[in-house]
Amino acid sequence: MKGFIGEFLGTAIMIILGVGSSAGTNLNKTYAQKSNWNFVTISWGLAVTMGVYVAGELGSLGHLNPAVTIPYAIFGLFPWSQVIPYILGQFAGAFVGAILVLLQFWPHFQTTDHNEVGIFATQPAITAPIFNFISEIIATFSFIFILLNLGNFTTGLKPMIVGLVILVVGNSLGTTTGFALNPARDWGPRLVYTLFNIPHKTTANWQYSWVPMLGPIIGSILATALKSCLH
Repeated sequence: MKGFIGEFLGTAIMIILGVGSSAGTNLNKTYAQKSNWNFVTISWGLAVTMGVYVAGELGSLGHLNPAVTIPYAIFGLFPWSQVIPYILGQFAGAFVGAILVLLQFWPHFQTTDHNEVGIFATQPAITAPIFNFISEIIATFSFIFILLNLGNFTTGLKPMIVGLVILVVGNSLGTTTGFALNPARDWGPRLVYTLFNIPHKTTANWQYSWVPMLGPIIGSILATALKSCLH
């Protein structure tokens, strides 16, 4: 249960702060309206940092991401017995976190006449599914390969390093797809957008959702495989 609770609350905090920054940027009459990409990437970097701190203090390893949990288990870095509790915690935390963002910004959703799914989930700058898929593979490969060299990244100042990695990946490779890097981060909020009667919402774009699901998983498996080979 410690693993589930840590992943649930850590992921929820990450989504509240990360998706909250997206909402603040895109919705009318917020103080952050029309902030630039640096605002988003810095916010997401800090959101991941705080999520890792919370998860670590509550007894999990601060994965917050199936693209960490699954390849770590495949290559013997994490017990298979914990995979399901971790992943359930990640998706549930992302879902609940997105609901809280919806509640926080509800008046602003009402005053914004075109609320796209990109407030909650990722969308590509140019829709080119194969290249979007490759982009997510490369971005997640880079993120996970660096993560693998940090050891236990819930200790000391390492969560800040993780946040800086998110920041630099977002400012570079993330500019093409919005850098999901994490299936739970994308699918949990996308499901909230789908299920709730959000004012002026458009399509949830589920036809694209395979990209932020499979791209990060494949990229992370490749990164972990390379790290294992180097050992």
